[in-house]
Amino acid sequence: MSKKELKTNAMRILEKEKIPFEYMTYECEEFIDGIQTADILGCDHEYVYKTLVTVGKTGGYYVFVIPIEEEINFKKAAKAVGEKSLEMLPLKNLTQVTGYVRGGCTAIGMKKKYPTVIQETACNQEKIYISGGKIGMQIQLSPFDFQKVTNAKFEDVIKN
Repeated sequence: MSKKELKTNAMRILEKEKIPFEYMTYECEEFIDGIQTADILGCDHEYVYKTLVTVGKTGGYYVFVIPIEEEINFKKAAKAVGEKSLEMLPLKNLTQVTGYVRGGCTAIGMKKKYPTVIQETACNQEKIYISGGKIGMQIQLSPFDFQKVTNAKFEDVIKN
């Protein structure tokens, strides 16, 4: 397979914005969680982040990018985006809302630019891994470059 065939929408956006990144691929036919993905790739869990899509009480969609071993704190997350409450977007609606499938969802290049929050601990990392926009692909980049390309903000949104 040529590199051209491997390009995802997220990768094309990063290239267009001249944001440096690396990507890794792994064999995977269906969804596996971020912990399994990190283990397959031999990555330390603290550097691997998952993308969660939520819906607010007002009906707005919000994206949260948090470490794979952590859980979202819905109260903190809602406050971060100015909502009274949030809940996970039903899985059946994920592709329709984001353009991505479960296990391949990234905040880069969704159908629309939704408000995005990256867990503030990402600021302590030189590089983080996020989904590359399809199952079997991870992108490594600076959390600050990721923030720039997604217009995200850094906030504490995980359970302590």
